[in-house]
Amino acid sequence: MAKGGTSQDEQYSLAAAEFGDAIGRLAYAYERDSDKRKDLVQNIHFELWRSFKIFDGRSSVRTWVYRVAHNAGASHIMKNKRISQNTYLNLDDIDEIPDQTDYVDAFERIDQLEQLMALIQRLNPTDRQIITLYLEGLDGAAIGDVVGISAGTTATKIHRIKYKLSELFRKGDTHVHK
Repeated sequence: MAKGGTSQDEQYSLAAAEFGDAIGRLAYAYERDSDKRKDLVQNIHFELWRSFKIFDGRSSVRTWVYRVAHNAGASHIMKNKRISQNTYLNLDDIDEIPDQTDYVDAFERIDQLEQLMALIQRLNPTDRQIITLYLEGLDGAAIGDVVGISAGTTATKIHRIKYKLSELFRKGDTHVHK
């Protein structure tokens, strides 16, 4: 039995129900290809289930889920380094088109989101974790817990990452230069 007499399967089921959508968004930050992204989501869920065998409650379930998901994402990147980052958007990769009569605006927003995600996908794994967790609504302390840095360092990194992304986005540069 895991924490509090709850079984590993029960803990996983509760966490998957609560954080399943977030896991999908996190996977999208790590993988652009829809088939590889599905594999990554499946791997994150497997690692999450497996991790509840050792979960002892010293962190919140939310922090634990994000830590496991980001570790799986970082491992995925290391295993699947890509030679070319320039891929074209396939209509099958668009999960949902906003219900609007002005499709030009909708496609512009989708294009902007794709550009932003392309920039985020090119960040180093730690910066990618930080900005993705920030976009998921976690505060600096929670992000620091997941990544292993102080809340102050987290705030500084978030500010720098946002500035760098906004500059590159404004320039239309989807390649991150270090």
